Amino acid sequence: MTAATTLLPALLGLVTGLSLIIAIGAQNAFVLRLGIEGRPRVIAPVVAIAAVSDAALILAGVLGMGALVTAAPAVMVVVRLVGAAFLVGYGLWAARRAIRPGALLVTGSPGSTGMRVAVGTVLALTWLNPHVYLDTVVFLGAVASQQDPAERWWWAGGAIAASVLWFTGLGFGARLLRPVFARPGAWRVLDGCIAVLMLALGARLAFDL
Repeated sequence: MTAATTLLPALLGLVTGLSLIIAIGAQNAFVLRLGIEGRPRVIAPVVAIAAVSDAALILAGVLGMGALVTAAPAVMVVVRLVGAAFLVGYGLWAARRAIRPGALLVTGSPGSTGMRVAVGTVLALTWLNPHVYLDTVVFLGAVASQQDPAERWWWAGGAIAASVLWFTGLGFGARLLRPVFARPGAWRVLDGCIAVLMLALGARLAFDL
């Protein structure tokens, strides 16, 4: 197998993965906020969890487990409702930060997030969102199944690399925005936007829109 025959499927997997993951969503919004807070000891495990979780789900899709996801509608309904409740709760929490930032002030940035809360939140945003399963296990798994068997795992490697690159860049690159967020008002705007996004996503999940 030549370098060209392995590089091309890997690049296709990378582009496909990025096209899905870059879309604005709850997971990205949370990682962005943590990155702006600029606390490496918190953002590093969050980035790792998000990337490893995506990798596990992509591998599950490549191994053909998408059929199991689509064949278990009752389980997905439970995941959808629990995920919706979590998103609404987080949205209300973000709204409270936006309205009364001093009420949740911890050392560091306004409303800075502790390790346990950060890890628990990224796990919930990843594993309690049925759209994550549909995007990774079902959709990417279906695309992977269309690849030549000899190139399939190179394609999957490219898709996994997309997650690693995106979450690393988002988490650690967001610190470049810290000068903008030196003003408390900027944090209120950010938290207001996150609140709207989380509540909208929660409503969409709850009503299966």
